[in-house]
Amino acid sequence: MQAEAQVQGQGCPVRKDPEPRRGRPRSAAAERAILDAVVELLEAGEPLAGLSIERIARTAGVGKATIYRRWSGKEELFVDVLRDIEPPEPTVSGTAGLDDLRLLLESLRRRGLAQRSSVLLHNVFAQMKSHPKLWSEYQCTVIAPRRAAMLAAVQRAVDAGELRGDLDVELMNDLFLGPMLVRTIHRPEAPLPEDLADSIIRVLAEGLAPGPPSTADTPGPARV
Repeated sequence: MQAEAQVQGQGCPVRKDPEPRRGRPRSAAAERAILDAVVELLEAGEPLAGLSIERIARTAGVGKATIYRRWSGKEELFVDVLRDIEPPEPTVSGTAGLDDLRLLLESLRRRGLAQRSSVLLHNVFAQMKSHPKLWSEYQCTVIAPRRAAMLAAVQRAVDAGELRGDLDVELMNDLFLGPMLVRTIHRPEAPLPEDLADSIIRVLAEGLAPGPPSTADTPGPARV
């Protein structure tokens, strides 16, 4: 419930999982064919704006109704295509604090690596930002839940005594998330070493301020 409230608080409607969700295809093979058809068209150089449901259905060998039974429109379909070609979401315990936070940060690092190495992912993200409806759908169905998961992990770390309880949880979350986003988005040339998530957590947990100088380092009285 807390995670849902955090998603809703970011201007995104809470999406429940109805049973079964309206539009879910009866055939897993049909869904696979539709997702693969979109990727095939994008890899052939088709821009997002030029992809129609009719063209996708024809490429997938299905009827348009088969697509609309699963997705209400292109925006929802394209978001699922991105999820399919990105690294999978991590499985977190939901009970740990810093350990779950480490898994979520590592997932962001792997996504950064995937986007650097995949021309398709890079191009799709670049195009997506010029389509407000699609970008909003991606923010609400992918980005906002990830942020809610991180906030929940930080809160669990506070509750477990792993982090200070006198600081704003959202601020702490942004401090953990910020370095990873800078490396993966704003500095595409920056290294993304395997221990980056551990390093971020360690540095922030220990603090950036220097400790008190040791006695050996303390200068003695000046000689005259």
